[in-house]
Amino acid sequence: MAGIDLFRLSGRVALVTGGSKGLGEAMAAGLASAGADLVLTSRDADEVEAAAKKIAGEFGRRVIGVAADVTKVEDVDRVVARTIAEFGKIDILINNAGINIRGPIEELSLDQFEQVMATNVTGPWLMCRAAAPHMKKAKYGRVINISSTLGAVGVAGRTPYASSKGAVIMMTKVLALEWAAHGITVNAICPGPFLTPMNQPIADKEETKRVIVGAVALGRWGEMHEIQGAAIFLASDASSYVTGTALFVDGGWTAH
Repeated sequence: MAGIDLFRLSGRVALVTGGSKGLGEAMAAGLASAGADLVLTSRDADEVEAAAKKIAGEFGRRVIGVAADVTKVEDVDRVVARTIAEFGKIDILINNAGINIRGPIEELSLDQFEQVMATNVTGPWLMCRAAAPHMKKAKYGRVINISSTLGAVGVAGRTPYASSKGAVIMMTKVLALEWAAHGITVNAICPGPFLTPMNQPIADKEETKRVIVGAVALGRWGEMHEIQGAAIFLASDASSYVTGTALFVDGGWTAH
């Protein structure tokens, strides 16, 4: 019986978008701790190189930071090509890069809505499309799309973000069906309220506090390391019979 060895990622190569901070950095560190080598992306070259150096130093893995914008086809293709050139394969893809623009719909511009959709939906779509030939050739792949609790639960003032994260869940289901015959699993992680850089600006607002205390069963923010277990599971052979699903890591928000 394989047991705990199913969770080990030794010899695996993971590409993590938005991997320079927040949940992306936490998940990347989790994969490195399980033995994976990594390519991290961010639009900020200094940030992503610093994150890569930090994770490599802590876990003794090979980690490369690449500046890239996931909404641009040429950047996506360049990142995938760099990963193949450096490591020869892509075993794991975590589509984590995302943005959030908040406000009532009548106060938001079309450009703001499209910005969110471009990063949160088009970005993962482009990354999946670019990685697919390499995973199909290897007859192996683990794709993890980062959705959100707000992909399933509505909150006022979040039409761009909630719409995008709902779309990510459906993209996950469709790709799971398309790629099942190729040994590739596709799943989504739906984080609840983690105190990421994206959420720092609203952390002290009364509405936010009501959600944390009233809607989240555990009554607190998630800590960064608490996303790592889900990422390691879905990236590993332990999840070989799991595809097309959304795993909620939300402190019990969706239990209501």
